[in-house]
Amino acid sequence: MILGSHVSFGSSQLLGSTKQALSYGANTFMFYTGAPQNTIRKPLDDNLTKEALALMQEEGIDIKNVICHAPYIINLANKENYDAWQFSINFLKQEIKRVAILGVKYIVVHPGNYLKQDLMVALDNIAMALNEILNNDYDVMILLETMAGKGTECGKNLGEIKFIIDKVKYKDKIGVCLDTCHLNDSGVDIAKFDDYLTEFDNIIGINKIKCLHLNDSKNIIASHKDRHANIGYGTIGFDNLINCLYNPRLSNIPKILETPYIEEYAPYKYEIKMLKEKVFNPNLENDVKNS
Repeated sequence: MILGSHVSFGSSQLLGSTKQALSYGANTFMFYTGAPQNTIRKPLDDNLTKEALALMQEEGIDIKNVICHAPYIINLANKENYDAWQFSINFLKQEIKRVAILGVKYIVVHPGNYLKQDLMVALDNIAMALNEILNNDYDVMILLETMAGKGTECGKNLGEIKFIIDKVKYKDKIGVCLDTCHLNDSGVDIAKFDDYLTEFDNIIGINKIKCLHLNDSKNIIASHKDRHANIGYGTIGFDNLINCLYNPRLSNIPKILETPYIEEYAPYKYEIKMLKEKVFNPNLENDVKNS
């Protein structure tokens, strides 16, 4: 099982991310190369990268299973402000270059928000942007994340994801990241996750799924709100998430926790433990606070 969580990418960069993941008992992780709310980025330190890669090899973390996440402010969908749209494209190009230097293969991207534009125009804008971004020599794949449908989000159903992928020229450089909270909030019944995978396979092809964000949800199904909950503490439930995690059709892809901190404490060590043991921990909050 390839299981990890979101980790920080601070002054120690990839080395710090790796150490943090190991402290949680993880064998993969996801990181942002800077703050997710902005595009401020510090230069990569080659020495820290080399140390990180050596530590990962020593501890059994495969760099091919490590995920980067693009910042939230990128919006490839709306071209009303052409300069802002082009800025998103150029910044994502830079992020892909940084990811390639680190040796990471996957970067997750939110498709974007159509705002006042027509949805179909926005989906076409996304595909157009991706074709410009992916015209490179880097071995990096963009993973479109399935979204909850909050506001004017694109990518809230298989039809929208398929529309984008069909228009992308570089088919070997485009994939999908499923998010269980987003799926639930968009209207997918996670209790019937295997049926969803069959539908996905029929419409897009299950081989395009390269990552799973494993999160519970604070919202009822089809609420279109996108509020993550800790594992087993939301409306999806522990057993349903266990079934997602251990689904044999997704056995070879990384699963990443993006669950909320409990006060200022990361819950990932304890959530990973209960997922590995398949036993729900009703005392998660106390265990995290007292660790």
